[in-house]
Amino acid sequence: MTKTHKHKKQKKILKILVIIGGLFFIGSALGVAYIASLAATIPDPAELGNQHINQSTKIFDRTGENLLYEVYGEENRTVIPFEEIPRVAREATIAVEDQLFYTHRAFDTRAIIRAAWSNIKKVRFEEGASTITQQLAKNTFLTREKTLSRKIKELLLALWLERTYSKDKILELYLNQIPYGANAYGIEAASKTYFNKPARDITLNEAATLASLLKAPSYYSPWGTHVPELIARKNYVLKQMASLGFITKEEKEVAEKTLTEFVPVKISGIKAPHFVLTVQEYLNKKYGEDFVRTSGLTVITTLDIDLQTKAEDAVKKGALRNEELYKGTNAALVAEETATGQILALVGSRDYFDTTATDGNFNVATQGLRQPGSTIKPFIYLSAFQKGYTPDTVVFDLPTEFDASGNPERSYMPHNFDDKFVGPITLKDALAQSRNVPSVKTLYLTGLKDALELARQFGITTLKEQSRYGLSLVLGGGEVRLIDLVHAYGTIAQEGVRHNQSFILSIKDASGKTLEEYKDSSETVSDPQAPRLINSILSDVELRRPLFHGSLNQTIVDDHEIALKTGTTNDYRDAWTIGYTKDLVVGVWAGNNDNAPMQKQGGSILAALPIWHTFMSEALKEKTSGSFTRPDPIVVEKPVLRGQYLVTDQTNQVNIHEILYYVEKNNPQGDKPSHPENDPQFYNWENPVIEWAKTNITTELLRTMPSLINQNTPSVDFVSPKNGDYIRLSRTATVQVIAPSSIKKIELYFNDSILESASGDFGTSYTHIFTLKPNRILPQNLLTVKAFDSNNNELQKSIILFE
Repeated sequence: MTKTHKHKKQKKILKILVIIGGLFFIGSALGVAYIASLAATIPDPAELGNQHINQSTKIFDRTGENLLYEVYGEENRTVIPFEEIPRVAREATIAVEDQLFYTHRAFDTRAIIRAAWSNIKKVRFEEGASTITQQLAKNTFLTREKTLSRKIKELLLALWLERTYSKDKILELYLNQIPYGANAYGIEAASKTYFNKPARDITLNEAATLASLLKAPSYYSPWGTHVPELIARKNYVLKQMASLGFITKEEKEVAEKTLTEFVPVKISGIKAPHFVLTVQEYLNKKYGEDFVRTSGLTVITTLDIDLQTKAEDAVKKGALRNEELYKGTNAALVAEETATGQILALVGSRDYFDTTATDGNFNVATQGLRQPGSTIKPFIYLSAFQKGYTPDTVVFDLPTEFDASGNPERSYMPHNFDDKFVGPITLKDALAQSRNVPSVKTLYLTGLKDALELARQFGITTLKEQSRYGLSLVLGGGEVRLIDLVHAYGTIAQEGVRHNQSFILSIKDASGKTLEEYKDSSETVSDPQAPRLINSILSDVELRRPLFHGSLNQTIVDDHEIALKTGTTNDYRDAWTIGYTKDLVVGVWAGNNDNAPMQKQGGSILAALPIWHTFMSEALKEKTSGSFTRPDPIVVEKPVLRGQYLVTDQTNQVNIHEILYYVEKNNPQGDKPSHPENDPQFYNWENPVIEWAKTNITTELLRTMPSLINQNTPSVDFVSPKNGDYIRLSRTATVQVIAPSSIKKIELYFNDSILESASGDFGTSYTHIFTLKPNRILPQNLLTVKAFDSNNNELQKSIILFE
């Protein structure tokens, strides 16, 4: 080779090297520029500590110890500090995810080379070899796409994270961020989701199981089809922990043999669902749905979990019984503390999760608009007492047309539940015994407008269409919500002081700042005298005895003074019981969500009262209740306002008139009206009284001026058996009849078929024993006795007997 040729060759090689060097320089510059451009697009890792992490809102009972529900969006998460993450959980995670975590600087070079070679062989980007720091960067700041640019960003962020935070802080952030499946993000949510315990309490076995889920949470789900693979993965984690010296060989072997117990997969993870969802609706309305789902609120509610459990049990058992006996499939209950307005228990249906038989999701307690029947009556009478009428005021329970025009199409002629009319009766007896005609008269006397306004002030918010109701309002012509009705009765119990109804004691944000806290807010809506009169009437057991008969014991809770009112709507579509002490008011509704009527006279006493009594007896067990304050004595001049319906005038002539003859309805204690006939209802009320007097008032009776009595209607009751007894324990039926005229005939019916009758002149008080031998016994049977006196007055009493 000549010297010239050799020089040319060296020059060519140099040229190639220059080109290669130039290309390398350009490539490096482009690479640096590319990485710089990527670096400019990634967020500042220093902001990680200030970054908002979505956390679920937790709703607790009033103790703050019983979790009722967690509200979250896509991520159910609770952030906990490093100190509350147990050592076994940290070490299990490191053993399976990043064994060199505490020694490397953001990434594992050997692992990256190994993953790169594997991806080259597979001709696709699959393995990432991400350390814990890289996973934190990826899960916090980046998308889940598998591209080279995203991987470079991940490495850059990881480097910066390592420069910004300590290893312990990075591990804390990681364990609060990482998904564990089942919508649980972070180790605290995962521990509660799978084991129903906080992370600080998990065992070695449970920690290894949680670490196993991180690779593929859905695949390894303990509620899926790959449980054997999960167990194998858990054992692998334990093996790695032992190899790193985190646990001993013995601890590893014990944990491998330990069966991991998971909580059952939950349908909703919710307790007291109707109550909780009412609270959630309030939170969403006030704070916004997104804020509630992501801001980690801690909500302490007013719910008493013990009372709630008892309420749910009473409602479910009672509704199932009603379904079997009366074809009434559903029931609801609300319990409220009268002195605070705090809701202690709320059951909106017999089973929230039963969406077929009862439409269980629907909350009858807060959403259902139902006719209240006679449970509206106390507010009508209370309005009358405020106006100057008294509990001893006398009106006549007689067939009465409530329309002065006489137009049959517009007339309103109510009937009583027993289709009987008792003549003169005091307002206190009419309310306690739920007589309809006297109640309609009372509404007319106090005025529809004033009665509606009083109901609103006491807490009933739905009676807004005055023109639609008319005088039928007092018989339940409007629609109310159970929760409002309970609140209004609580205002009566509090003697006219209405405390704002509340579901929440406190709300705190994730930092512990108090956003909301319960403070009693009340308003005096009535002078205490009128509510005290209502409390006195509704708590008088003897006054209500004629209405309840054999079920009277269901209205009583030993050692507690109970005020109580029931109500039943037409065709037995709604059955109600509202009963209260001075401290606690409880309301029960029973019926069908579709408004179908219940069968076999499934009214309030049979369908609602047993549920109420079951719950109230448990709620008041081992508790003391205050007594109602007695009303002040009432002094009035007019005889009709103090219990006399036979009045002697200045000529010593005894007169009998309906109340409109003696009072101007808007000022009952004022002067007697000079022209009572000007009242549009006067003749409609007065004429039946005159007709009644012709056959019921004798000359001798007029001279004696008797006190108010039920004059000619017999009373009848079962001495034995009692309502609800089993027929196999009863071979005879003993009935007692009392009447002012001689009893002529008694008949006993079993399921509407006559069993036996007795006729004769039995006097005014008589006890008869029937033989009880029916031909066919059903699971539930109706036993009825009918009594007739010499004036052809009839009264009947029915009880239920079970097979």
